[in-house]
Amino acid sequence: MSEWIDVSKQSELSVGAHTIVQTDVGEIAVFNLNGKYYAIEDVCSHDGGELASGQCEGDEIICPRHGARFCIKNGKSLTPPAYEDIESFPVRVLDGMIQVDIDS
Repeated sequence: MSEWIDVSKQSELSVGAHTIVQTDVGEIAVFNLNGKYYAIEDVCSHDGGELASGQCEGDEIICPRHGARFCIKNGKSLTPPAYEDIESFPVRVLDGMIQVDIDS
């Protein structure tokens, strides 16, 4: 069963921006990449630290501490020192509100 939670108004998350939402499953980072929205858990699988303050390059987020890269679109680990993927979440826009399914 889906549990869609509101993240922000679509008009408030511009292209290239991201936001963090606190959920029952932890913090989730939601990104606007060229007008499409993606959500991943805001936790590096290498050391458990947050990711969203790291630099974005294309569809990758770079861990601010050790440089591991993750795909924003699907949570795949792309480079050491992280070897485990992080969770990604379905995103939709409903009546101008960006929502994430935390129970997918």
